[in-house]
Amino acid sequence: MVATAGQWVAGARVRTLPNSVAPVIVGAGAAGAIGEFTWWAALLALVVSLALQVGVNYANDYSDGVRGTDDTRVGPLRLVASGVASASAVKLAAFGCFGVAGAAGLLLVALTGHWWLLSIGVVSVAAAWFYTGGPKPYGYAGWGEVAVFAFFGPVAVLGTLYVQSGEVTWPGVAGAVALGSISAGVLVANNLRDLPTDRTAGKITMAVRLGDRRTRILYVVLVAVPFVVSALTAIAHPWLLLGLLAVALVAPAVRTVTRGGDGLALIPVLRDTSLAMLAWAVLTGLALALS
Repeated sequence: MVATAGQWVAGARVRTLPNSVAPVIVGAGAAGAIGEFTWWAALLALVVSLALQVGVNYANDYSDGVRGTDDTRVGPLRLVASGVASASAVKLAAFGCFGVAGAAGLLLVALTGHWWLLSIGVVSVAAAWFYTGGPKPYGYAGWGEVAVFAFFGPVAVLGTLYVQSGEVTWPGVAGAVALGSISAGVLVANNLRDLPTDRTAGKITMAVRLGDRRTRILYVVLVAVPFVVSALTAIAHPWLLLGLLAVALVAPAVRTVTRGGDGLALIPVLRDTSLAMLAWAVLTGLALALS
């Protein structure tokens, strides 16, 4: 069977893409705050981030599909597990996306002269693949949230800032911590939804390690971090209070999680958390530029 274009788009898990867009927005805003915004560098950083995100989504689809982890999972279409695309085709799509990310990253470092960043790119691609791929995937050992925090926080935000300005600033660091935390929160919500099936399949995520109650507490803590950052950084840059407006988007998700929602009820939580993250990034990026 050959998957349709719509099924490939569904398999790319478009709703997760705010995780890759938001850090670039904040990194660009932090560069703008010191008068160093460079549109083409930010655009190339966005291509790298998006291509890596789609690549890791296809890679997870492939690896979980061939392992059988996705056979009884609740949630969006899985290309391999559902049988609409062959495992080899999905694997090829993953590496094609990694190739796009590599090409854009190579062009970016060539234009900026920051060649040492190539090592970060290699590590990023390796992390994307070995999350659920390889003989000992770290996503099956409870390290997924740590990797998401690192790569969608410090790596993406500060990398975007650095390729434009050649430096790292404290507002950039604060934004990196905020986005790394809420990005990890999206994964926590995902793993909370999949906790029963992951436990059965032997996938030891952080949610499986912590159990239901503590996973819900962790989610609330992680999604609160950006708003704490907004309040604290507003002492020096009052415009950053704009980020607090995104609370309205994440509040329904927090209510669902704290009231014990599970299974299909948690799918909107992923959507609302991702939208809140994107809104916070847009508002914070704008505030940084205004500052």
